[in-house]
Amino acid sequence: MYLSRFLSIHALWVTVSSVMQPYPLVWGHYDVCKTQIYTEEGKVWDYMACQPESTDMTKYLKVKLDPPDITCGDPPETFCAMGNPYMCNNECDASTPELAHPPELMFDFEGRHPSTFWQSATWKEYPKPLQVNITLSWSKTIELTDNIVITFESGRPDQMILEKSLDYGRTWQPYQYYATDCLDAFHMDPKSVKDLSQHTVLEIICTEEYSTGYMTNSKIIHFEIKDRFAFFAGPWLRNMASLYGQLDTTKKLRDFFTVTDLRIRLLRPAVGEIFVDELHLARYFYAISDIKVHGRCKCNLHATVCVYDNSKLTCECEHNTTGPDCGKCKKNYQGRPWSPGSYLPIPKGTANTCIPSISSIGTNVCDNELLHCQNGGTCHNNVRCLCPAAYTGILCEKLRCEEAGSCGPDSGPGAPPRGSPALLLLAALLGTAGPLGI
Repeated sequence: MYLSRFLSIHALWVTVSSVMQPYPLVWGHYDVCKTQIYTEEGKVWDYMACQPESTDMTKYLKVKLDPPDITCGDPPETFCAMGNPYMCNNECDASTPELAHPPELMFDFEGRHPSTFWQSATWKEYPKPLQVNITLSWSKTIELTDNIVITFESGRPDQMILEKSLDYGRTWQPYQYYATDCLDAFHMDPKSVKDLSQHTVLEIICTEEYSTGYMTNSKIIHFEIKDRFAFFAGPWLRNMASLYGQLDTTKKLRDFFTVTDLRIRLLRPAVGEIFVDELHLARYFYAISDIKVHGRCKCNLHATVCVYDNSKLTCECEHNTTGPDCGKCKKNYQGRPWSPGSYLPIPKGTANTCIPSISSIGTNVCDNELLHCQNGGTCHNNVRCLCPAAYTGILCEKLRCEEAGSCGPDSGPGAPPRGSPALLLLAALLGTAGPLGI
């Protein structure tokens, strides 16, 4: 009975696994920063590149609208239904919760019916442009891992720009242009992501794919992250080693998927015709029910945890690094220049751990992680190495006979020869300009 039940469960798992296999997690590796391993010298730490898990980043953002009074309802006004642009008896009233449409409704839980949504004032001041900037800020560098998805409750805008910032909103660059007529709106030929390639993946395009006015079931606008990943990892994102290699070696590619802020610039509402119907201006407005942004804290492959405390995201840095993005070495661990971790070689990557400075050796001479006593020496309370009789030095790295100038060809059994890799590595670790005593 138990065997048959086990076999049934196993068969079900195999079926589910086979169905899910074409859709692997895009960032399924690098979830551990270090692990203990056993070597001839005993138990030591093995360091690996690591990063936080991808998550819904809208939980941590701050939203700002410009102009600040663009939200409908103050004063109350009527607007036309999306399905019937001439049925204009819907009301927006900021003082009544059931009739209010504040900005936070772009990020609340969806699934209820009817949908909750933010809504702008109507285009009652036509022909003055109806334009809105929606800025999403994290006060932290994040890496995008999935498509940005904007769901409109109104018609999708005739003209829109998605922009990004890498310096907390001081400067902005376009991510993608959206229009019903790219040539007329932005003097750009229309393209889609499918027209790009590995060599043009960073090209900023204008697409007409998502600007279709009042068409039924046409509420969603995408900024396609995964399609761009697919140029390197394949259509099912199976060859992640290729993508990781490109992200490692091409800073412009890595920066393309990195942001501190996003800005949605709504430039012209859905008109649906050639001319604006000036007798029914209450049918023209913007309304957004949902914005999805999936990503992770940028921790430079030096952390698996990003904490949200006091309305701020911060990496919990490993590998002796510190800073909001783990972007520098800790005090007393500046024995070599800071470097981000590396995705390569797959699957562990390279940690590029910060190592102790020569100035810190006096307070922490040895440990069981980085500073091992050499040539059979043992670490005593992290303050000194107890060396065998034939050896001396901070880490038992020198032969005693070298100090006296009396070393013979057989001095110090098992001692590394002059200029050996072991001594060269030790010299680099201690930050000296050249090999010790060589």
